[in-house]
Amino acid sequence: MSTTVPSSGLAAPASADRAEPPDSHHEAAADTAYASDAPARPGTARTASWGADPYANALRTGRGPLFLRRSDGWLLPLDVERWCSDAGSADLSALHRCEGPVLDIGCGPGRLVAELASLGHRALGIDVSEAAVARTRGLGGAALLRSVFDPLPGEGRWGTLLLLDGNIGIGGDPAALLDRAADLLGAGGLLIAETAPVDVDERVRVRLDDGRGGPDGSAAPAAPGAAAEPFPWARIGTPALLRHARAGGWRTADQWGAEGRTFVSLRRPVRERSARTSSQSAESANSAPVISSQLPK
Repeated sequence: MSTTVPSSGLAAPASADRAEPPDSHHEAAADTAYASDAPARPGTARTASWGADPYANALRTGRGPLFLRRSDGWLLPLDVERWCSDAGSADLSALHRCEGPVLDIGCGPGRLVAELASLGHRALGIDVSEAAVARTRGLGGAALLRSVFDPLPGEGRWGTLLLLDGNIGIGGDPAALLDRAADLLGAGGLLIAETAPVDVDERVRVRLDDGRGGPDGSAAPAAPGAAAEPFPWARIGTPALLRHARAGGWRTADQWGAEGRTFVSLRRPVRERSARTSSQSAESANSAPVISSQLPK
């Protein structure tokens, strides 16, 4: 995902019919399958930029082109076809390191959640895109329409968190994301992150772009209901992530590469939890997240 391409001469994607989003009953049923679940803040996930039409359309068709576009026209290609395929060997190199119940942050179309279930892990995906959640559930995986910064099920009890496919960039502040991850993990929990395959540490504001911008490289007008505003994102390589991790008290467990992709696993820092996490009952904090086998498919 680190390759840049010119901002002109891009092919337009095939059109796709709009899929119906999961209804409120469907999401409510998924919520009730978790112990000590907390509701999402109203509207938070549904207005996020990753719910914009270019992303939803790409997931529905299973292919791109899809990019993150900076205001200067720079483009970061997103590997939609890989996301919508089965888990590959590089994915498995990360999934086989997972311990305990797994939370896949930014689960996208759900290939990792589905593979984790087949490997015998209790796994939950979260995403701010209705299309992503619907596709994950269609594969038989458990997923909720949430941001990582929303209240989530099982806070302080997850065994492993996944931040693959560039998701270490969520929110544009890796240090803040690491801090949030520490609140979600149980003692000694594992964070597995995919890093940029180059030594980079940058914060940008981007828009989703499907390659149908004007000839001057400007982004196409947002579709009705799509999020038009740019959002913060980060690109971070392994050396920079390790610097941020050390500053936050994380311990490096492993780092490796597979199929041109690079990964890091980190152990949760030993520190006091946030006020929100520490307010949970002792019984809840000491139990594992409960994931029901009766989640809607």
